[in-house]
Formats: sequence, C-alpha cells, structure tokens
Amino acid sequence: MQLDKLVAFYKAMGDPTRIRIVKLLAGGSLHGQAIAGKLGLSPPTITHHLKKLRDVHVVFERRDKNTIYFYLNEKVLGQHAKALTQLAEKIGEEVEEMENVSQERQKVISNFFTADGKLKTIPAQRKKKLFVFEHIVKGLKKGVKYEEREINEYIKQFHEDYATIRREFIINHYMYRENAVYELNPEEMWAKP
Repeated sequence: MQLDKLVAFYKAMGDPTRIRIVKLLAGGSLHGQAIAGKLGLSPPTITHHLKKLRDVHVVFERRDKNTIYFYLNEKVLGQHAKALTQLAEKIGEEVEEMENVSQERQKVISNFFTADGKLKTIPAQRKKKLFVFEHIVKGLKKGVKYEEREINEYIKQFHEDYATIRREFIINHYMYRENAVYELNPEEMWAKP
C-alpha cells in the first residue's frame, strides 16, 4: 500500500468524532440525521466528518428514495490495518538488524583494539576492516582539511602502518584527497559493511 494513502487514512481517522462514527456504522448502515442524533452533534458537523471518511473510502453511501444511508467499508479498514501491521513488522526487523550490526561492531572493536586504543592488527575480513576504519575515522572532524603529515600522525596513534590505513580511507570513501590534502567525506559516501 502506498505510504501517502496510509498517511491520509490515519489523518482522517485521527479524530474522535470520526472514530465514533465508524463505531456506529460497524453496527449497520445509518443516515446522516440518525448519526447526528446518536452523537448529539449538528447535521452539518456530521456531513463534514462523513466527507473526510468518504475521501479515504472508509464509508460509502447509497440513496434510498430521498434518504442517503452510510455504510462502513470494512474491506478498506482491513487493508489499512494489515498495511500498518506489515509496516510495523518491517520497521521492527530493521531495528533488530541495526542492533545486531551494532553489537557485532562493538565485538570487532573490542577484539581488534587494546584497552589503550591501539589497533592490534588490521583485519583481513572486509566487514571487520570497515568497522575498524570507521572507528578510527570517527576521531577526525568534518569540514577540516588535513595535511598528509597530520593524517599520518593521527593514524600512528592507532597503528604504525599509517600508509595502508590512509590508503584504505581513500579507497573506502571515508576521505577525499586532493594535492596531499585530506578531508572527510559525508557518512553517506562511506563504504558500508
């Protein structure tokens, strides 16, 4: 189901009077005067709310001589409830996946770094390598232009093979280099594990 339709539906349903109208119509069809009388509201107010519910196809109407009866469209209600449930499940799965990646990242960091923050070895596995490089690069400031010498000194805090790590920063798009001047790229550009 399209997100804009889902949003429009829940905006329309986000009014207590409309929910009460839906509840009344769940018991069977009614005409506008009957709905107004049962809810203690004026007919123009009921007309306004019924129009909002018709716009999102929650109710439909049928004319019987001079009277218009309103019916609940249970199929539409079911579709929107199902769509919301599926969306909630998908979001739950994404959150769970993010938590798993976060736990995995923490495990890699604790396995490859000493207590004083030194990198023991550069991991061979790409995913672990990216976790390690991302951890190191987080100490650099966005928008700051670093000379190659400054980057080398920064990396030496973590590991003696500054040339390899500096090269990996460029290869994996953590940093941009021009004329031996380095600058952090936006995180959206960084290689993803």
